[in-house]
Amino acid sequence: MNDEVEMSLSEHLEELRKRLIISVIAILVTTTAVFFVSNVILQILVAPSGGLQLKAFSLTDGFMIKARIALYGGIVLAFPVWAFHIIRYVSPGLMDNERHVIFPALAFSLVLFIIGVSFGYFMLSGMIRALVQFFPPDVELLPNADDYISFILFFLLASGTAFQLPTIIIVLVQLRIVKTDFLRKNRRYTYFAMFAFSEIITPVSDPIVAPMVVMGPLVVLYELSVILGRRIEARRAKTEAAEMALYTNSIAGGN
Repeated sequence: MNDEVEMSLSEHLEELRKRLIISVIAILVTTTAVFFVSNVILQILVAPSGGLQLKAFSLTDGFMIKARIALYGGIVLAFPVWAFHIIRYVSPGLMDNERHVIFPALAFSLVLFIIGVSFGYFMLSGMIRALVQFFPPDVELLPNADDYISFILFFLLASGTAFQLPTIIIVLVQLRIVKTDFLRKNRRYTYFAMFAFSEIITPVSDPIVAPMVVMGPLVVLYELSVILGRRIEARRAKTEAAEMALYTNSIAGGN
């Protein structure tokens, strides 16, 4: 543990309150900023629909759609702020090596989230086209704007979250919570979980091909994470062996 002075319960609560206030203010500021450009973002979200004419059935739908876009966007944009304050709050309880792992993982996590959202956006066009073609000729599609935006935002956030897998694996390996041998031996269970997750976030008529397209990058990321984890373990074992040899030599020299 670090050598920082221990804080009382009231001091911990006060620090938590301050960090929560800063995080909430950051989210409010970014949410407000996104709200003013929500029309532009809406155009980007509607682009993969292939020309669907979205319809609203309530006077409040226009505001709710903009508010939802603004809130999701604000939370994402404020990620560096609130994530930093979460880590800073828990960091006094972490070992030095654990803190050295967490902060780089934060930046890596943000990059992977952006890549995941971009991948999800690339998938949207084909997914929406497949869903529209699934409608029978006798059924007229009247796409609800609010439902459409909710579906798009859910899929994009799910894609971004799924791409956090390497960050989680690397952090667990760095902290010695998980070994790569365990990940390699149990990869079939991980693959099944990936396929189930892909099935959930790809509600299309094809139960195999579409989920496999989503699952493919996750498998690649998983295997790359295992390879990186093995390199981390090998480097750590080499360092520990060198330290042990130095310690043994110092003991022998003292005798």
